[in-house]
Amino acid sequence: MIQSVDGLINDFASKSSKYKAAYVYFTDFCDDKLFNKMKSSCSKAIRRCKEININFIPNESQVFTLDVPNAFYRCYSPNIEKTNDNVMEQIAEQIVTLCATLEENPGVRYKNKPLDNASKLAQLVEKKLENYYKIDERGQVKGKTNSQLLIIDRGFDSVSTVLHELTFQAMAYDLLPIENDTYKYKTDVANGKEREAILEEDDDLWVKIRHKHIADVLEEIPKLMKEVSSKRKATEGKISLNNLAQLMKKMPYFRKQITKQVVHLNIAEDCMNKFKSNIEKLCKVEQDLALGTDAEGQKVKDSMRVLLPVLLNKSLDSYDKIRAILLYIFSTNGTTQENLDKLIQNVQIENDSNMINNWMYLGVPILTTSATQRRVSRRTRSSEGTFQLSRWTPIVKDVMEDAIENKLDSKEWPYCSQCPAPWNGSGAVSARHKPKTSYLEERKGGAKLIVFVIGGITYSETRCAYEVSQAYKSCEVIIGSTHTVTPRRLLDDVKALTVTKPKDTVYLKDE
Repeated sequence: MIQSVDGLINDFASKSSKYKAAYVYFTDFCDDKLFNKMKSSCSKAIRRCKEININFIPNESQVFTLDVPNAFYRCYSPNIEKTNDNVMEQIAEQIVTLCATLEENPGVRYKNKPLDNASKLAQLVEKKLENYYKIDERGQVKGKTNSQLLIIDRGFDSVSTVLHELTFQAMAYDLLPIENDTYKYKTDVANGKEREAILEEDDDLWVKIRHKHIADVLEEIPKLMKEVSSKRKATEGKISLNNLAQLMKKMPYFRKQITKQVVHLNIAEDCMNKFKSNIEKLCKVEQDLALGTDAEGQKVKDSMRVLLPVLLNKSLDSYDKIRAILLYIFSTNGTTQENLDKLIQNVQIENDSNMINNWMYLGVPILTTSATQRRVSRRTRSSEGTFQLSRWTPIVKDVMEDAIENKLDSKEWPYCSQCPAPWNGSGAVSARHKPKTSYLEERKGGAKLIVFVIGGITYSETRCAYEVSQAYKSCEVIIGSTHTVTPRRLLDDVKALTVTKPKDTVYLKDE
């Protein structure tokens, strides 16, 4: 923002400015010092100046990011001076712009320990919310609204960041080279013509199937293609000038529908080719390690025996083996230095060993200590129908459900501010089964639960926001983070935590 204001001032510094006037819009709060600097330098040239509070990216209808991936390094690297809170200041300001856009002044809570990032950020957000609503443009102080904001450090659920997911969106972004939500595919293998498709909210089919299991997607897309084709044939069969005119109008629609289905079928088939070649057996091992039980519910007695086939499999790359080793370590709450050294040497990943070691900077135990770490108690989900290779549920889903049902422990999840009335244990937001009314009607007067993860969210975690919102009709769940991560990208970021980088600036957008 400072650079932008200085650039504006420079543009109007000389009398021969190429602009007649300026319309200035700030995407977040502009402090008085900066505003006065601009006012004293070029106020005559400014026709309009407004704060519009949109310093975040609405990736999906219930998902947002702040587009500050460098914040991961800034928050968790041991090379960074922790007294420097520039990164936290920026993140807090951006979260406030989200709340302002939603017209919410939420009660703020955070996950206590093992790190203090969540606590610091929660305090800053609460302070900035208080300041923002004191200077509301209507000149009124806005009290706490019917919403709650939970702030969590990335290390709260390490398992979900490395596990292979078999729901469509998470699987595709993990296994395929999708960059900037763009999937490249070939329509004709013979001539090698490559096309691009954007995976976005405007694609109704993508929105409909992205959270479904890959098995369901492979079953559903061919059915949809057959349905569109049959409608097209039925229209073509009626020969009359009127019907032909109608058909010509509908052709672009049919073409668009078929194209979308072909794209998503290509993605699904690409995923399954990867899955069948290597990932299928790996998924069983990962699920057993993550849950500590096998598909029949029997306790895993020897985690190393479960892990060994993965380490001996020569067709798996080092990333897959590192992910399995991490799940083994997470399942045992840390391992000995001797055992870790053997694992690293046997798999020959010495150059990538910090992908494992550096998790300790996220508060995740890698080496066994004398202090026993309490395991997170999980909700029982045995009654929920799940695929054998998709038994793990991200911990954030438990957190969301507990928050809505007022079951979060106040010692583990302290408040930074007064608890809004519907979240005070009265059960006002926990009506899971209510008389049927329109979805939009319920959402209009309902509560909002906003979850923010410092250091990246996974696609499996974003899916949980939709699932919980669907189950608890009276509360809409919105989830966000500094950025979205895939397992491979996160491992690269974890490895880089101990790399010394040039001194960072206040501006943290992607360098």
